[in-house]
Amino acid sequence: MNDTDFDELGPIDYLVVEFPADRRPDGSALPLLIDLVDRNIIRVLDLVFVRKEADGSLAGIAVEDLGFEGGVDVTVFAEATTGLIDRTDLEDAAAVLAPGCSGAILVYENTWAAPFASALRREGAQLVASGRIPVQGILAALDTLDATS
Repeated sequence: MNDTDFDELGPIDYLVVEFPADRRPDGSALPLLIDLVDRNIIRVLDLVFVRKEADGSLAGIAVEDLGFEGGVDVTVFAEATTGLIDRTDLEDAAAVLAPGCSGAILVYENTWAAPFASALRREGAQLVASGRIPVQGILAALDTLDATS
């Protein structure tokens, strides 16, 4: 990438998803991820599947070895790697995954926000904070509001 490419880059986020130890992921979310890419809402930069062993060690899993059902074409993600995920990121993922569980680490560009982010950078603005409110947090807050009204 050159400097012009970076000027046009949208915000980049990551997430770590844990799959239950007693169930194998079925791949039903992958078509939805593909749809987000096809509609230019996001661009997948890295997608890594891992398994946390009982001893706490983390092992990589090739996406094609997960055995997804339903004819999901996982080859789309087999080469989704930019090298942004390093050993420290894998260790951080290992810290949040429960032993025996598998997980996915996804790094993606919010391409929908790229024009907005580029315009802000041209104005000299910079992102100084961001966050995400988990759905469970929203539901708990709404329950609290309902209980007090």
